[in-house]
Amino acid sequence: MSVVLIGFAVLLFLIIVVRMPIAFAMGIVGFFGFAFLQGLELSNIANFRWTGALSMASNRVIDTVQEYSLSVIPLFILMGNLVTRSGLSHELYSVSNAFLGHRKGGLSMATVVACGGFSAICGSSLATSATMSKVAMPPMRKYGYADSLATASIAAGGTLGILIPPSVILVIYGLLTESSIRELFAAGFIPGILGILLYLVAVRYVVWRDPSAGPAGEKTEWPERLQAMKGVWGVLVLFTVVMGGIYLGIFTPTEAAGIGAGGAFLITLFRGRMTLRNLFETLTDTARTSAMLFAVVIGALIFSDFINRAGLPDMLLDLVTSMDVAPIVVILAILGIYIVLGMVFESLSMMLLTVPVFYPLVASLGYDLVWFGIVVVVVTEISLITPPVGMNVFVLSAVLRDVKTGTIFKGVTPFWCADIVRLALIVFVAQIALFLPELLYR
Repeated sequence: MSVVLIGFAVLLFLIIVVRMPIAFAMGIVGFFGFAFLQGLELSNIANFRWTGALSMASNRVIDTVQEYSLSVIPLFILMGNLVTRSGLSHELYSVSNAFLGHRKGGLSMATVVACGGFSAICGSSLATSATMSKVAMPPMRKYGYADSLATASIAAGGTLGILIPPSVILVIYGLLTESSIRELFAAGFIPGILGILLYLVAVRYVVWRDPSAGPAGEKTEWPERLQAMKGVWGVLVLFTVVMGGIYLGIFTPTEAAGIGAGGAFLITLFRGRMTLRNLFETLTDTARTSAMLFAVVIGALIFSDFINRAGLPDMLLDLVTSMDVAPIVVILAILGIYIVLGMVFESLSMMLLTVPVFYPLVASLGYDLVWFGIVVVVVTEISLITPPVGMNVFVLSAVLRDVKTGTIFKGVTPFWCADIVRLALIVFVAQIALFLPELLYR
């Protein structure tokens, strides 16, 4: 146990103090920790046989980059980048505004719905927040919306990107836990829709308390609403084909990602947004993001080998057994750890650090790992808007330099509470997450 604790302490020191990228920090700690378990000491470092540790690390690198199912990551990232380049965010916001803008807080509601739709295709919370801030903020300011409500609806709406499928973070969770990506995508759908609905309730609560925070806009007639919908039909068809094909078992998630990327390219081309420069920038952004994610995954797997070899999951199980508490108490304790970590860690880093430690314990307690994956992602969403390191809030603060970070955090509070309600519902009513997987695949 002391070896593991020292390993975690060194890891936190490298990440927080040295500010080493988490991929390299986890890989280094995992490599040397594994070597220490095989007998490495300061006294024999010159004569130590590194074959075992080097073999473990090299196998992780080779197996990961050759894993066919992981090609879903760059393909979905490419699809999201292409859709972003196509200008879809404007059309989605126009449609949402046409149906909701005439209500009190309607523009904020339209922003949440547009964020949900855009993030479902884009798959990135930070990209959704940055993009929608440029689209939704000007009209909300035009109608006199409070900056706190306007920015909070963008920051909170952007968090939906990592849950509503296709989601790269669910793919990574599936890799770490060897869970079905298809089942994870199915499980994320209902909680994602529930998140949108609860955010709409949060907006209504804010304007009920302060009607001046979100005055009603102009009402759009039905002919104009139908006209606005013409701009998004292509992407709606693409999303339906990609996700419907996965859910119905017509093709695998990897094949669906390829179809999605190809369809997004055609949509961008037909919209007249595809130039050689845009194509080059899209491909380089995709390659850069994919390389970063693969490096982080490889580092996490090396670190996971270390803590598994050290026996940490078995130690945690023995500790829980000796405490003689109900399994739900253990789950609540894990969620408490996640919320605290979310205050100081970026979401992907937090997930990669904790999932290898917790998932064997959760599985041994009899919980479904697909359900636990959704719980982890929802907690990760909460961390994106939790002070002091809410990444979505800081992205907005960087884009909207005239809005203070404190103003955004203040506005986000009702949405944070809505997320806590959703988390409680998923924890205590597991069927919210497991209904579709059990209906379709079990």
